[in-house]
Amino acid sequence: MTSPLEAVDAAGAHRAALADQAVVAAWAAHHEELYAFLLRTTRDREVAEDLLAESFLRLTTEARAGRSPDNVRAWLYRVAANLATSRGRRLGAAVRGLVRLRGTGGNPGVAEAPETAYLAREERVGLLAALADLAPDARAALLLSAEGFTGAEIAAAIGRTEAATRTLLCRTRVLVRRRLEQTEASR
Repeated sequence: MTSPLEAVDAAGAHRAALADQAVVAAWAAHHEELYAFLLRTTRDREVAEDLLAESFLRLTTEARAGRSPDNVRAWLYRVAANLATSRGRRLGAAVRGLVRLRGTGGNPGVAEAPETAYLAREERVGLLAALADLAPDARAALLLSAEGFTGAEIAAAIGRTEAATRTLLCRTRVLVRRRLEQTEASR
């Protein structure tokens, strides 16, 4: 016969196992896109990996406590964006370097024309420089928008109202567009 304490321990272990299975499923479904988002947000592979691990660690904590979010993907993005913003504030929004981007999306094994590669690299550098000049919450909002999140989801992620988020996104897009035009004009 099992004691009440053993029954509680067994139930807790079973609940933790179920929570861990849910987190593993969430990892399989979302870790690549969340890592890509964090990599674009932080522009540092090691930091993106750390923030990704921290995001899933927090999901594990919530799931084991019986507080699994209704929309896991949106919750993970919100936590990841908040972690990146907090990091940016702590570090004074310092930029560590440029991201090595993957290939051009063309045929593998087919060399890209040097002119095309040069122009694409200049465009990426200009875009990354424009993103680097943004405040962490504006950069996170813009990148979340590029990932296809709704205004409500972005607002929840960065802790603003929907109206304030729309205004922030509009102003941020204008700033980035102007910066890119200035870069283009200076060539």
